[in-house]
This record gives sequence, structure tokens and C-alpha cells, in this order.
Amino acid sequence: MEKERLDKYYELLEKIIDMTCCPPQEFDRDKFIELLREFAVFFRLSKGVSEFYLNPLKEEEGVGEIMCDYDNGKGGHPVVQIRVVPPSGVVMKGTLYMADDEEPLTDEEYRMVEMVHRHLLAFIARNRLQRTVSQFAFTDEDGYNNRRYLMRHIHHLIYDGEQYGQVAACINIKNFGAVNHELGRKNGDIILRKYYEYYLNELGDKGVISRLGGDNFILFFPMEMKDKILESFGGIPIVYDEEKGSKITISSRAGVYFTTKDSELTKPGQIMDKIYPAVQIARNNSIDLVVYDQEMLKRREHLVKIRKQFAEGIAKKEIVPFYQPKVDVNTGEVVGAEALARWFKDGQMVMPAEFIPILEMNMDICTLDLYIFDRVCADIRKWIDEGRNVPRVSVNFSRKHLNDPDLLGHILEIINRHEIRRKYVEIELTETTSDVEFKELTRIVFGLHREGIRTSVDDFGNGFSSLNLIRSIPWDVVKIDRSLLPMDEDRDESITTRMYRHVVSMANDIGMECVTEGVETYKQVELLKENQCHIAQGFYFDKPMPVEEFEKLLSGEPYADKINK
Repeated sequence: MEKERLDKYYELLEKIIDMTCCPPQEFDRDKFIELLREFAVFFRLSKGVSEFYLNPLKEEEGVGEIMCDYDNGKGGHPVVQIRVVPPSGVVMKGTLYMADDEEPLTDEEYRMVEMVHRHLLAFIARNRLQRTVSQFAFTDEDGYNNRRYLMRHIHHLIYDGEQYGQVAACINIKNFGAVNHELGRKNGDIILRKYYEYYLNELGDKGVISRLGGDNFILFFPMEMKDKILESFGGIPIVYDEEKGSKITISSRAGVYFTTKDSELTKPGQIMDKIYPAVQIARNNSIDLVVYDQEMLKRREHLVKIRKQFAEGIAKKEIVPFYQPKVDVNTGEVVGAEALARWFKDGQMVMPAEFIPILEMNMDICTLDLYIFDRVCADIRKWIDEGRNVPRVSVNFSRKHLNDPDLLGHILEIINRHEIRRKYVEIELTETTSDVEFKELTRIVFGLHREGIRTSVDDFGNGFSSLNLIRSIPWDVVKIDRSLLPMDEDRDESITTRMYRHVVSMANDIGMECVTEGVETYKQVELLKENQCHIAQGFYFDKPMPVEEFEKLLSGEPYADKINK
């Protein structure tokens, strides 16, 4: 090769080496493409193609990146082909083409071209691999920004001293399981993606959104966007079928924390420690928005304390069943009772409102329910052995049990262990609105029904009860909530009175036993009699009482004077 041409080659080679070895922030892609064009023209090349695959299997499937940074449109045939598989396992391929009417490369030119081509492939492979590693590090398998992406963003803000005046929000989509159940997994995925993209667009380059997994996300954004973003948690209309125009409104529960200079935030984890418990409180208590503050911190400390003491209370049998009588309004006889948990610690009663909602936040409530049921069955066994007149006792079971496929087995094990007949117990379950929960509720009630265990729907009328609830499930008892029982002064004309009469009539027509809760006056007893609801439960007769007091009521007609005034 003549000296002038050789000098030009070395000049090009030096430029290529300088450009491919410069710091990433100084790399100029436009100049790089121009340099590749100059190199191709120098060696009479018509086109250059590079291919990048994560592994040989992806190469076989043709799933990868194919890039062409130079093409003069003359086509031609391949003259240099290189395939490189470095220790990382990725596959890098490069092919250079020459038009058919061009003078072929000499052996010396071929070696020069191949050397530069290998260097360029190594450079391209390094860049593609860095981008792929970054993608895997900061996105999940479905392409959503992940937790590391969020942590990196917060790290940068802390480094720049801009972590204050921000809003951190952990959100959980409401009833997304029911969305998947109703619309199918495919539409559920579309809805989830569009929900995520809505916040990507809203936040822009001012904030970030990352997916924690499932239908849980974290947002971090400036305080100036607070009102609009927090309002959006209440509901976003999302079109999931463009052709049909089908849409659904998606809302979320959120735990929120506002960063201030008083916070002294030096690590991203300090923010996570605040929004995680806040969203858990929101979810477990069906609250739309919980803001982390000092009061919430105190409530959390109380929560931890109660949970710890609860385990001790069970072990020490500090928690006992109290019995509230169910009374026949025609005779005054005790025909049943509801067992309610009462906790005595160091001689003082822990009020149910202080611990029941906390246990409802997780599966502790299930432990309590089965514990109380076991204690009740032990009392029933004792009454039988003593020859007492034994009434049927009902025990409340939380909605949380719907997630337990072995609930029926747990109930039967306790009954059989105490060797009592199933007619003596009744399982109270609360109505539900979720289709998924309704399906599980149906399964459980049918299972109890097959085993001869009576069931009652508790708090009927308090919420979203429907005829479908008692039409589709073989309940034995309907317990009418006190909210449907009119006050004395309203009993003749109110809508509540008419609703109460309708519910009692409906229950009687389909052969269900009817119990009215919250009876507090004699006039309300008269209303029960008039409408053929024969069983009452409430403070007019008695409050929940210890087992020793209740046992004294198990003979005769202890409330006869209260039903015949």
C-alpha cells in the first residue's frame, strides 16, 4: 500500500481509537457515525451491520438488536464477517459488505479492515452490554422501573441536597384481584401497564414511579405536584379495549410521607420505613390515604405492643369468651348465645376496640377466632357433662378466614376433639362484596352445611347486602344489624321500619331463622313480635357476661318479666 494511503489509514485508526476510548459523557455519536462513513468509503465498503444477542439461544431465535450505521444503498456481498462470544455469554456479530462492481480488498486491506472491525465490535458490545446491565438492574422482567431505580433517584437527590420538599407515596391498587377475575389476566395486564404509564407521563422528569411487584407502586415527586397526584389516587379512567371503548376506573390506597428538613434524611431506606407501614395501615383498615406522622408512629408502636401482648395473652389464657344471650321474645327463654372475646390483662379489661382492629390487620384475628371457638366448645362439653340445658352458641369468624383452604378442617377438629354434637355450634360470617371473596364464602358455607354445622350471616343490612347473598348460599340464620332496627319514635312511619319488616318477612318466607341484634327497648321487642322475628339479642336483656353468670341463665325463663309488660 502506498505511503499516502497508509498514512490516511493510520490517521483514521487513531481517530477511531480516540473516539471509542473517550469517557461516555464526551462521546459524540454524530461524529462517530461520520467517522464510520469515512472509514467505509476509504475501503470501498457499501454497508456495515452489527448484531447483538444476550446469548446464543436468542441468536438462534433471532431475538436481539440489529444495527446498521452505514449504508450507501449499493448493496453487494459480505466481505468481512466476525462473530464474537466474550465470557459474559453475549453474542456480537459484524458483517461488512462491498458492492459487486468494486475492486476487491487486497490481503493487506483485508487485515486492516478486520482489525478495525474487531475493535469497533468490541466497543459496540461493551456499550450494548452496559445498557443491558442497566436495563436489568433498574427494570423488572415486565419492563417496569424497579425498586433499585427508585433508590438511585433518591440517592442522587440526597447527594445534591434536594431530598426535602418531596412526596413519597406507596400505593396499592384496590381490588385488582377482582379486576383480573372479572376482565381476565390479559386485560388486567393492559390496565396495570396503562396505570403505570399514566404516572410516568404525569411525573415526567420531575419525579419517578417504580413497581414493587404485583399491583404495588412507589412514587417520589416534588411537593408542587402533591394535590394533583394525591387526587388521582381516588380514581383514573383507563381504556383497556380501544376497539370497544371499554374502560374502568382504577383507584388506590396510599401511604404517604412528606419530606421536610426536620426529617434529617440521609438514606433512601428511611423513606421506605415510613411509607410501607402507612400503606399497610391504609390497606388493613380500608382507608384511602394514610399520612405518616408522629401520631401514626405512636399508633404503630401501640400496634407492635398489642401484637406482642396478644401472643402472651393466648398462651396465658387471659382472653376468654363472654356470652350474650339470645332470647325468645315470646317466652323469655335463652335459646342461644353469641360468644365474644374479652381480654383481661393484669386485672384490667383490654377493650375490644383496642385490640380487635389491630388483629384484623393480619392473620392474628384467625388465631383469636379459633382460640375462642375452642374455649366455647370446652364450655359446651362442660355443660353437657353437668346435665345443663345447652343452647346453641355462635362464634364470629373474620373475613380473613376466607383465605384459609383448611378452615373447615380446623373447625371439625375442634368439635371432634371436645366430642360435642354439631347442633350446639353456629359459625357467624360477615357479608362480602368482592366476587373473589364471595366465591370463597360460598365454598366455606356449603362445606359447613354438608357437615351439619349451622351458619349465620352477620350484620345483614349493614353495608352492601343483596338478595344474592342469601339466595345463593345455604345460610341457616340471618342476623339483622341494629342499623335496620328503628328507634322507638320512628317505629311507625320511618323507611327503616319498612326495611326491617321487609327483611324479616323475606327471611321467614325462605325458611331462615331470624335474629335481631341491638335490641335495647321494650318497644323494639314489641316490633319483633309484630313482625314474627322471634329471637332478640341486645342490652335490653343483657350485655355479654362471663361464663359463670351465663350458666345461671340456662334453666327456666329468666327474661319472662322483660317480654310481658
